[in-house]
Amino acid sequence: MQRRNFVKAVGIMAAAPAIQGIASPLAPASAKKEIYEWRIYTLTGGGDLPDAFFKDVLIPAYNRFGIQAGAFAPYKKEEEEKRHILFIYPDLETFHTVKKEIWNDADFRKDAQPFFDASASSPAYAAFDTYLSEAFDRIPVHRTPDKSRGLFEIRIYRSPNEEANRRKVKMFNADEIDIFDKVGVNSVCYGEVFAAPRMPSVMYLTWYKDETARAEAWAKFGAHPDWQRIRALPEYAYTATDNQSIFLSPLPYSQL
Repeated sequence: MQRRNFVKAVGIMAAAPAIQGIASPLAPASAKKEIYEWRIYTLTGGGDLPDAFFKDVLIPAYNRFGIQAGAFAPYKKEEEEKRHILFIYPDLETFHTVKKEIWNDADFRKDAQPFFDASASSPAYAAFDTYLSEAFDRIPVHRTPDKSRGLFEIRIYRSPNEEANRRKVKMFNADEIDIFDKVGVNSVCYGEVFAAPRMPSVMYLTWYKDETARAEAWAKFGAHPDWQRIRALPEYAYTATDNQSIFLSPLPYSQL
């Protein structure tokens, strides 16, 4: 019994510096960080009906609560037809409030009912996946892209465990986003994912004028001496063992 208690105590003491090292000093604990709700809809009957609903009903309803929304379609037209909707909340409390209060919005209920009626027997989408995340300390509030933006990229990094995921967040906060800024990987927002189809993970959005600009930016990133330095650091080893890139075009009604 004594040996087990001693081993347990040693383990706790050994872990404490590592846990402290993961916490980011870049933003005070009281700082407000945005909440990002990504919805990825898989469409079943073309985009006209859901686009009209998102553009004329859903996004305006969220705007009445002060929530900005981005709206995107796949960049390659031959890909499976989807819609990506990003809602940006100032904090988690607002997210919770809007989720409940939107159903008390008489205009939303009235304007949305024709869509609900039309899609009940013939669904406009098969389902949607939701990713809920909190902004990183380094960029607690999203950055607005230029009007020249023609290509957006979502990247989702998945880690082998929660501890590795925390180190990946620290890697972005301390180093990686600064390198992005230097090479033309244009940041919009970064989120530590709270809930998603696969966990643990982080998710972020960047933008470019076109595919050529993206290729040039990532080539500069890969060759940058700061990236070469941090990628070899042991504290960042095995932080992300799986990643996914999704290329998107902004829809005409997107607010990003």
